[in-house]
Parts: sequence; structure tokens; C-alpha cells
Amino acid sequence: MSTVPVLMYHHINPNRGDMVTVTPEVFEAQMRHIKDAGYRTLTLDELLGVVSGRKLDDKGVVVTFDDGYLDNYVYAFPVLKKYGIKAAVFLVSSWVDKATAAKGYQKRIISEFRERAPLHDQTKAYAQEGSFEKLSVNWDMVKEMKDSGLVEFHSHTVTHSRCDHLSGDELKEELKLSKEAIEKALEKSCDYLCWPRGKYNDEGVGAARELGYRGVFTTEPGVAGAGADPFRIKRIVVKDRVRWFKTRLTVYTNGLLSGLYMKMSGKGR
Repeated sequence: MSTVPVLMYHHINPNRGDMVTVTPEVFEAQMRHIKDAGYRTLTLDELLGVVSGRKLDDKGVVVTFDDGYLDNYVYAFPVLKKYGIKAAVFLVSSWVDKATAAKGYQKRIISEFRERAPLHDQTKAYAQEGSFEKLSVNWDMVKEMKDSGLVEFHSHTVTHSRCDHLSGDELKEELKLSKEAIEKALEKSCDYLCWPRGKYNDEGVGAARELGYRGVFTTEPGVAGAGADPFRIKRIVVKDRVRWFKTRLTVYTNGLLSGLYMKMSGKGR
């Protein structure tokens, strides 16, 4: 039985060793390996089909990005286009709204970004001061990526709040309004959700079902396969290493090997 690793990225930029960051050179080598080794990158609908029991005839992998950082557009998107890699980005809708409101400055910001991409802690500082155009994609970028036919966009809530700390009404607002914002901007259904910081509870899962989401992604380590819970999809945190990447894809696309490995290691690493 084949299984599907759902790869989790955040930042793609030159800040080697920074938190949740893969450098552009390593990212390109990883994407080149996906293509050269014959893996097929799946859409989230195709992944849901596998989870529902649909047979996968080839080796499948899913590429996801959390938060919709500006570096996804500057550094990752050109590589996705170069190798024809499909990917999904989970957007914080209010960040994209606010970045769009300042888009007149975006050309200069991208130029500065290429000279020196902010560290992860700096993006947090930008968020606190409201400078979202320095950390997030805007709607024009999102539409350009969507129009490539390679990148799909789904919800990471409105404000990136911890969903396990919200009241029932606050939780539903975060999930409902982000879904609506993405659907309005892209004229396309937003069917999937990813929990900010990986924090959620049973109430959150129930709210996602009620609001019409078809699947929900976690930060819990593991692979997807037939019979997996579509509302608790596990993922693999990608490391800034090429050899690690090649080895793990071999393991995680083999149901027997992935099960043995995760049982021995205690987690998907």
C-alpha cells in the first residue's frame, strides 16, 4: 500500500539555520528530486481521494506552505514553475488584505527583500507593528500564483490566532470569514483549513465540518493514506537538507516502510 507524505514548508529564503526556513538552493534541489525521481505532486482534492480509498498508481507527494509568507512568492514560486510542481498555500486572510492595502510599496519591498530577507523573528515584529506588506503575499501575487495552474490557496484563519484558545463564536468567525475572503478573491472554493501553530481541539474540528471544509491539516507528524481522518491530516516538517529529503521520500511513499520507521522513531522525522 502506498502512502503520501504531505510536506510542510514555511519560509524559503537565504537565512540558513533560521527557524522554519529552507534555503532556495536546497528547496530547488528538493523540487528537482521530486520531478527527476518520478514523484507526482498531488492537489489537495487528489489527496482527499487517496484518503477516501482511491488507488494511487504512482508515487504521490503533497507540497504545502503555511502562512503565505512573501518569500513563498519571491523564492519558491519560480522554482515551482521551473519544475512544474503543484503546491498548496494556507493563507492568513487579514495579512493578505493588509499587504494588499500597501501594495504601492511592494516593488521596492521585494527589491529590499531580495537584498536581505527578514529572519522569522523579524516577520513577527512586522506583524506586531502592522507592516504586513513586508512579510505576506498580497492578493495580486496570490492570483498570479493561482493562475499558473500550479498553486492552490486555502485557509489558515483570519488572524493566525490559536484556535484552541478561542470561544465558539470567535472560532467560527476565524474559520468562516477566512474561507469567504479567499473564495471572494479567487472565485474558487476554499475547501481546506490548516490550524495556526498546529493548535486545535475537537470543537474546532466540529466547526470546520459545520462550515463546509472538506479536510483539515495539522502539524502532527505522519503520512496520509487510505482510511486516514481527513479532518486530522498529518504532515512532515521539511528540513533544510537534500539527502534527508531524498531518503524520507523513499520511506514515506512506502506504506510498510513508513509505518515501521514512524513506529521505531516515535514520530515522522
